[in-house]
Amino acid sequence: MASAGQNGQFRTPRHIIGLMVELTAPKPGDVICDPASGTCGFLVTANEYLRQHHPQVLTDVKLKAHFHQQMFHGFDFDNTMLRIGSMNMLLHGVENPDVRYKDSLAQEHADDEETYTLLLANPPFAGSLDYENTAKDLLEIVKTKKTELLFLALFLRLLKPGGRAAVIVPDGVLFGSSKAHKELRKILVEEQKLDGVISLPGGVFKPYAGVSTAILLFTKTNSGGTDFVWFYDVNADGLSLDDKRTPLLTEDKLGSVPAVQLTPEEHSKNNLPDILARWQVRNTTERERPRTAQSFCVPRADIAAQGYDLSLNRYKEVVHEEVDHLPPQEILANLAKLELEIQQSMEKLGSLLG
Repeated sequence: MASAGQNGQFRTPRHIIGLMVELTAPKPGDVICDPASGTCGFLVTANEYLRQHHPQVLTDVKLKAHFHQQMFHGFDFDNTMLRIGSMNMLLHGVENPDVRYKDSLAQEHADDEETYTLLLANPPFAGSLDYENTAKDLLEIVKTKKTELLFLALFLRLLKPGGRAAVIVPDGVLFGSSKAHKELRKILVEEQKLDGVISLPGGVFKPYAGVSTAILLFTKTNSGGTDFVWFYDVNADGLSLDDKRTPLLTEDKLGSVPAVQLTPEEHSKNNLPDILARWQVRNTTERERPRTAQSFCVPRADIAAQGYDLSLNRYKEVVHEEVDHLPPQEILANLAKLELEIQQSMEKLGSLLG
């Protein structure tokens, strides 16, 4: 675990995984996939969510068979991670999860195309592949060597129409100016339904990395459907944003579904419950929020006008406080007066000492 990361893998914090699972709300009929599964954290948390919110998956004969045999799929090309991931799923009560070796970006996806209804992932960032080592069906969607863009193309390939995804991407995906970056963002906005962009603070992945990231939430439609995109600016996730990642609140006030309701002061230390609450009303009251708020909606036309830039700061309006200053002449006169007083005090001190 300590040496993992050579291929750009970072361990995703459990409370961020929990938030993404709550946002996508897995259903008993879902077929869930993580194409960069690692230790299967997303699949384990989705399993726990279903047990809690849909207990019938363990009592209904048909649903139980689906739950244990067909629901959970995880791919990775690190054999150690696959062993840990399989054991993790088994220990969390899933009898036959599909956790297998697969180089998600190199192998063709004809067998898995449009197979899954829910994708949850934190794919490797900042990697680069040669074109000849990249699956041709992904290069048809977007011609790039960057792993973070290829993974987005992969998600679009794997999802069934109507399927939804919550994925972590580095900030560069949101505003990168290369042809591939712009093309992929345009596909998400114009051809699919981009639901939300949640901007995470820079320290979320510390101590592994200080990279700034965001959560993208989208639905595969193949026919557009993006009216508004919901943005949320996360300032705090309940833990300090330094290498120590110390909890800022007690255990019962952490995570996206804390046991105790947070006060406004506690909200400033843990934004996750607020993200979930506002996400539920993104199509109603959130539409009315000003762009100076912590979350707001941006119409598709505005995003198209900005060249499909998805960085929150492009649309956020900052309120500048008006500060009253004294006129320059008055400031200079006050300085001269102070100077004179200092000089007189020095002369007085000199005569006393002399």
